[in-house]
This record gives sequence, structure tokens and C-alpha cells, in this order.
Amino acid sequence: MKRLAVILVAITAASQAFSQGMTTYSVDDSFEDVTFAVESAIVDRGLVVDYVSHVGDMLARTGADVGSDVKLFDAADVFIFCSAVTSRKVMEADPMNIGYCPYGIFVADQGDEVIVGFRNYPEGAMQEVQTLLDGIVKDAIGN
Repeated sequence: MKRLAVILVAITAASQAFSQGMTTYSVDDSFEDVTFAVESAIVDRGLVVDYVSHVGDMLARTGADVGSDVKLFDAADVFIFCSAVTSRKVMEADPMNIGYCPYGIFVADQGDEVIVGFRNYPEGAMQEVQTLLDGIVKDAIGN
């Protein structure tokens, strides 16, 4: 059940990635280099990647099954993780902030560009998560 919940969060994050409410950065590196850099930036902060959802592979594999021949990504992964320190702070401010956990950073290769990003969080305590994710992404892409 826990694994299913993590997968659903990852799929939701990836499906909303190019809609409003996302912070995104375009990168000139390869998908493989960027995914390695994102994972390293997460781990370098003492965090653990709980799951990597290979959303791009899933979409490619299931396209015909759902009646679509549209290629959305050359590759797309979502890194799912949490921070005990940050999560405790935001949930002590409002226990319902549990609904935003775990956090995800996506990397998507659309052929002509690689995009790295994450969903935006509401004002207030969740801005600490926003800052954490933005810092991780900027570390990964060298900003």
C-alpha cells in the first residue's frame, strides 16, 4: 500500500509538471547527467531518495493500451523523498501539511530540452519546503 501511494504521488507530480504551479529550469545537459546530479544533490543534503518513479517509461509502455500514440517525453523520472527536519517544522505549523509529503523533483527530457522542476507550495510554512526543493535543484544544475 505504501509503495502504491508513493507511485501515485510521483505520477501526479509528473502529470502536473508542465501545468501551472510548477517551478521549472531548462538545462543543456543530458537526461542521464541531470538525473545523476539531482539524486546526488538530494543525498548530499543528508536526505534519502525513497523512490524513483520512471514516469517516462510507464507512459511509453502504456500509450497503446490507453489508445494514444503521443510521445510525451524521451525520458522522465520523479525523485521522491522527505526531510525529517523540514517536514516536522511544516507539520508542527499545521498537521495537515502532511498532505504535501513526500516531496518530488522531476527531470523530463522532451528531446530538445531537459527540464528539472517541482510543484509549488502554498504560502506560509510550506515555503520552507519550496526553498529546500529550489536549493536542491539549483545545486544539481549548477545555479
